[in-house]
Amino acid sequence: MRKSPGILLLGLVLTPCGWILDLTSTVAPNWRTVHNISGQPPELVLHQGIWDICRSYTESRDVLCNHEDKEYFDNQIIEIARRMMLSSLIVTVIGLAVVTIGTHCWTDKPRWSVAAFGGLFIFISGILAIVPVAWYHHIHTYINSPSSDIRVGYCIVLGYTGGIATILGGLVMFSAPCTCRCGFKRAGGGDPGLGASHHPHHHQHHPHEGEGHARSRASSMPYSVDSLGDDISFGRKIPFSGTRTL
Repeated sequence: MRKSPGILLLGLVLTPCGWILDLTSTVAPNWRTVHNISGQPPELVLHQGIWDICRSYTESRDVLCNHEDKEYFDNQIIEIARRMMLSSLIVTVIGLAVVTIGTHCWTDKPRWSVAAFGGLFIFISGILAIVPVAWYHHIHTYINSPSSDIRVGYCIVLGYTGGIATILGGLVMFSAPCTCRCGFKRAGGGDPGLGASHHPHHHQHHPHEGEGHARSRASSMPYSVDSLGDDISFGRKIPFSGTRTL
């Protein structure tokens, strides 16, 4: 059983966080706020999103939504932002599902190509979220408004953050298979199913290995068994040459 690499876990954290931020940016009615509307109390603030418009007062916490503004919703950027943000959310979910199915570094045979394909899906979903947010941010002061006091809403910040997190998560998912492969090669010589301890030639037995060790031990002794027997021979007469004196 193999553990998932840290880079894969990083992608699995970044991608869901980015998805939640993009979802909040999509549904929350605060892509921009309009203040100091002529003919209205100065405390009135309009919170305009891509799906709804809400009204609130600075001195009260009451928020009234479902405010109709056909002129605002008829802008081209609103329809484009709706479609692209929804597409980003759907593609992110599909990418996470593909990565979950394909990248199993804890199994013997991970589907590396499937995992990389899921990471590519997540990367594209991040781009789909960044484009409408950046476009809206660029032209938010030019969209039809009842006042010239227009400010950027928190949904723009959430959209940027979520899109960047999703893009980074997609890149991490895309590179995680390469990281797993390199780890397997360092551990088992290139075969993901074999580690270093399972190398077929790692514990090869040599039949003459014991004999070689025995010879080396024998040669290191100062005397061999045969020479010792020649010197200490109790039943053999030692030849004598010379004169014996009493």
